Amino acid sequence: MNQPANIARRYFLQECGIGLGKMAGAALLANGLAKAAEPSQFAPKKPHYAGKAKAVIHLFMAGAPSHLDLFDYKPELAKWEGKSLPEAVTSKQRFAFIRADAAVMGPRFKFKKFGKAGTEIADILPHLGGVIDDVCLIRSVQTDQFNHAPAQIFLNTGFSQPGRPSLGSWVLYGIGSEAKDLPAFVVMSTGSGISGGAANWSSGFLPSTYTGVRFRNQGDPILNVQRPPGIDEQLQRDSLDAIGQLNRKRLETIRDPEIETRIANYEMAFRLQSSAPELMDLSKETKQTLEMYGADPAKPSFARACLLARRMVERGVRFINIYHEGWDAHSDLTGNHTGNCKTTDQPSAALVRDLKQRGLLDSTLVIWGGEFGRTPMVESNPVLGRSNGRDHLPTAFSMWMAGGGIKPGIVHGGTDELGYQAVEKPVHVHDLQATILHTLGLDHERLTFKYAGRDFRLTDVHGHVVKDILS
Repeated sequence: MNQPANIARRYFLQECGIGLGKMAGAALLANGLAKAAEPSQFAPKKPHYAGKAKAVIHLFMAGAPSHLDLFDYKPELAKWEGKSLPEAVTSKQRFAFIRADAAVMGPRFKFKKFGKAGTEIADILPHLGGVIDDVCLIRSVQTDQFNHAPAQIFLNTGFSQPGRPSLGSWVLYGIGSEAKDLPAFVVMSTGSGISGGAANWSSGFLPSTYTGVRFRNQGDPILNVQRPPGIDEQLQRDSLDAIGQLNRKRLETIRDPEIETRIANYEMAFRLQSSAPELMDLSKETKQTLEMYGADPAKPSFARACLLARRMVERGVRFINIYHEGWDAHSDLTGNHTGNCKTTDQPSAALVRDLKQRGLLDSTLVIWGGEFGRTPMVESNPVLGRSNGRDHLPTAFSMWMAGGGIKPGIVHGGTDELGYQAVEKPVHVHDLQATILHTLGLDHERLTFKYAGRDFRLTDVHGHVVKDILS
């Protein structure tokens, strides 16, 4: 009897006559191995119930914007400026770079009321103010982590260490995708780097085909997407067919699901050679649309990434992450946030407005926020050259959501008079994850994957859907 070099469990069972391998093989052959390995694996799946959202665009403000200076106005901070908070307030909290007795720093920007409800946000966010009636502002988010990489990974995967599937991967696993010629889960970045790295969009222990695909924000979206000189389409197609036959024969022998991923990746790469350049070509966008986003088609920017995200939603992409790194204002918070708001405010608001006018906002969930908040106390460290900044704060921060079954024009939750603790309707990160899945028709307690002998889920053993923000 000929044996493969690496004997998989299914192969072993097959040869022992138990029959599982033969049944799996028969099913694959009945449906066609080629079909099993192509994008049909991402075909839309029936959710647990009818969700309002069909796609997610997550605008991740990596580095953590200050809720106290953008979304959660606290007049008491000005009264406490220069003084230390009582020890009873700060004694149980760990800080990354400051002492618990650091002096308080008041709000750095003026606040203004926007919209019909008079929602109060910083006046350096005028574009968000223009769409505030379409937005749900959550002022009571909490996390378990107080350093960037663990907090970013925790928000994306429900766990603070690399190795778990990301939110986008869980979504694809749960309901598939409607994209035919583009990856179902796309990641872009427009800042100076991402602390949590690729763990933020990893598929973890799910099949690697569910991993987010990193797109560049200029030129070819994926390196080497163009055919080499001298290779025409037919020659490449013939080569892929030959490789595919070898891979399918190997798959039939050892039943390794990663071979399916390999075949699917080859086929997707082939289709991307035409679909990706078409996606990135903004020449057919109107001047009015480009101006609304503040996007220059020839230059990489957060604005361009937001416009590309809308184009991806139109093409059936299920989950899109845009990371904008650079909000980590340990020093000169005023300068840092002024620059970042100038970069992100107009495109973020334009995305909401654009989706709405195209009839896509009701079925697209837009999320904006970072990994934690910032302290009421100032960070000032001459040794590190820091002054007038804020340290990390996990106990309270703000995020906003729009579309996709989220109630518009409301403010949910609240913090204490210093913005230090979420005290009214707190929303833990696991609650946020459960709610996002709910908008897509997925029950976070039923969306599980068995690994290492037990069932795992995005929210672990935690999480509650925040029903008050659902429309």
